[in-house]
Formats: sequence, structure tokens, C-alpha cells
Amino acid sequence: MKTLGIIKETKNKWERRVPLNPEAVKQLIEKGFEVIIQPSQIRIYKDGEYKAMGAELSEDLSRCDFIIGVKEILLDALIPGKPHLFFSHTIKGQDYNMPLLQKILDENITLLDYEKILDSKNRRLIFFGKFAGNAGMVDTLYCLGQRLKQHHGLETPFLKLKQSYKYKSVQDAIEHLKIIGKEIKENGLPKEITPLNIFLLGYGHVASGCKEILGTFPAVEVNPENFETHQKKYENNKVYFSIFKEKHLVERKDGSQFDLQHFFEHCSAYNSKFEKYLPYCSVYMNTIYWNTDCPVYLKRSELAKIQGENQKLIIMGDISCDINGSVQATVKYTTPDDPVFIFNAKTGEVTDGFIGEGYADMAVDNLPCEFAREASDYFSDALMPFMEKMLLNDYSKNIENSNLPEEIKKACIAHHGKLQLEYEYLEEFFKILKENRHE
Repeated sequence: MKTLGIIKETKNKWERRVPLNPEAVKQLIEKGFEVIIQPSQIRIYKDGEYKAMGAELSEDLSRCDFIIGVKEILLDALIPGKPHLFFSHTIKGQDYNMPLLQKILDENITLLDYEKILDSKNRRLIFFGKFAGNAGMVDTLYCLGQRLKQHHGLETPFLKLKQSYKYKSVQDAIEHLKIIGKEIKENGLPKEITPLNIFLLGYGHVASGCKEILGTFPAVEVNPENFETHQKKYENNKVYFSIFKEKHLVERKDGSQFDLQHFFEHCSAYNSKFEKYLPYCSVYMNTIYWNTDCPVYLKRSELAKIQGENQKLIIMGDISCDINGSVQATVKYTTPDDPVFIFNAKTGEVTDGFIGEGYADMAVDNLPCEFAREASDYFSDALMPFMEKMLLNDYSKNIENSNLPEEIKKACIAHHGKLQLEYEYLEEFFKILKENRHE
């Protein structure tokens, strides 16, 4: 019977998530599979919990038939010739992970990526998104309170928030936020920041996690097209939020009517029109998918125009966290214990902490690890229906002719050292990277 290896997470000290929880491992062992767990000091589930379910603990995973993890695997931890499943963060041609992809090709490794496990309608099936939204919204509101106090000298109920990782669970955070929401309803917010308008860019799983947190407040949804009226009629004891879809964000360069499917297929044919909404935005939550062909929605030039003593925008919660991507202020990642920096759009300077001219930017890049146990259980339940077939598959065959489910076939980026047809576009990113190194 086949052997599964679960590799330890090495991204940073905060990465406590697991792809499969102990109960899922027990189920695989009961079906006759062997499971080897690399020991870890930071994993949310302890080594002993896996051992109690019948798993073996070992640093050596070389005899495993299939290797899984959560985040990117260190280059020297990859096992040549073996199939691996993890979030590789390579499908956008991210230059910081091109060496990882090159190593995978050089070592004849088969790479499967969770991000591309999709159903027939291209919807992701295995994800942490809701928990990224939960943690990102909590952390952004925490940072909002700190920014308003430390830089602007304003006392608000948001000062009472804790960072996500300091709550026992999502529900623990929700119960605490309900108390803060009650205080907002009873006492209101300072006139200097009202109406407090929270913009959610996107409407998927991450945005739903944000909305779950906002539901603890006296929150009212505002249609993006109604801000001019909204500015004249609002209440200071409410929080306002708006959902921005693609139709609000872009327009065709040739002046033709917006078409969602056309945008998905030809996003480079569109310009951003978000600048018309920017003067109304207090908190910008970025939860939308973006790649280099898409328009930039929050441009540094537009931020520079409105930066000043009376600027409305206070903070950006960049959950999507594409460096130099759709939010040009996001020039680096942050960590749960140091979640924010200040970006001066006029100078391009970055200052760690909550004080400084410009905009606060919360850019933690692995937010679900702040609710690690719940996120791992949810993820494990979503992954388990595919595990048996992935373990039993004969990876000596072409992926197209294998017994893998169609959802998994689409998630194969490379097989035996070669990019799959759908991902051959990544060759261009290797060329660009080589050219930049020679300049």
C-alpha cells in the first residue's frame, strides 16, 4: 500500500496549519495507507496527536510515495521524482518562486497545486479563503484603531480589538466584536471618520469571511453607485460597507459595454475606473483575484493625489497581498506580530508601525494561520475526498491518461520535469527572470 508523507511547514514561525488533521490521517491508516509525519514544534496539531492515530514520525520522507504540505517547500526539502501537493504560488509567474519551480522541473518532480483544484465552473474546491477574510478583517480593524489613536490621536472602540491570533477561535473573536459593535451603536464614532466606509473588493470566499466579521457591527451595505447621496445622509453610530464587483472597477479601453466573461478572458483590454470611488473610501479591503494582465485598481498616483491632512482613506487591508500588484502601496509582506506599515504615496517611503504620513497597509500574507485549527479542519475535510485516488495513482503515466479525478488533473502544473500544456506560459517568466539577471 502507498505511503503518504506530510512535510513540516517552514515558511515562518506563524505557519501552524496542516493539510490533514489527525482524524483524517486515522481514516487513511484504517484504509491501509501508511502515513509519515515530519516532526514540527509549531504545528497546531502536535506530533503526539498524529502518533496516537497510528502515524509514524520521521524527518526522512524519502520512502513516501506522495508528499503534501501547505505552503511552499524549501528547495532542499523537495524529494526528486516524487509527486508533491502544496500551494506553490507559481501560477502567476511570481519571480520569488521561480527558483522553486525550476528546481521542481530539474528534479523530475510532479507538482500539484491546491489553488488550481477547480470544479467544472472553475471554482476552487480546497481553500482557506474564508479564514483569510476572517483574520484579515479583524487585523485590519485592529490596525485601524491603533492608527487612529497613535497617529491621529482619536479614541475609538476599535482600540479594544485584539489581533486575530490572540483570539481562541473565530467564534471567540466574533463574540468580542459584538460587544464592540454594541458600543459603536450606543456611542457612535468620531465625526472625523464618519461615515466610516469599508470597501470590499471581491465577492468570493475571502470577502464572505470579511462580511462575517462586519456582521458583528451595526453595519449597513451601500451600493457603490450611491456614494454621493450616502455622503449627505448617514448615521455616525453605523459602519458602512460596499461590495465592489468587476463592473464597478473597470471599463473597456475601446468604449464598448462591459462584459464579465470578456473581462475574465481579456482583462488587459480594460482600464480601472476605481479612482472615482476612492475619495469616499475609509478602509480598503482587497480580496479580489489579480494577475499582471489586470488593471491596477489602487494606483500610487491616485493615492498621492488624495494624501493630505483631510484624506478619507485610513488603511488598506490587502488580503490578496500581491506585491506591487493591484494595490501599489503593498511593497512588502507583514507578519501577524508586526502587521502594518505606513506607505507614503508621495515619496514611496515605507515606515514600520502605525505612525507616519501616508496610508496604513495591513499585508500579512498567510492570514489563515491565525485561526490555524479551524482553518486546518476545514481544509482537511475538503481535501480528504481526493486523497485516496491521489495516493493510488500511477504517476509514471501521463496525467491525461491517469486515474486522477479531473479536478486534480487540472491542478498538475508540472509532471516529470515538464510543464503541463496549460502551464507552458510559465516558460516566459523564466526568460524574463534570466534577462533581468543579465541586465
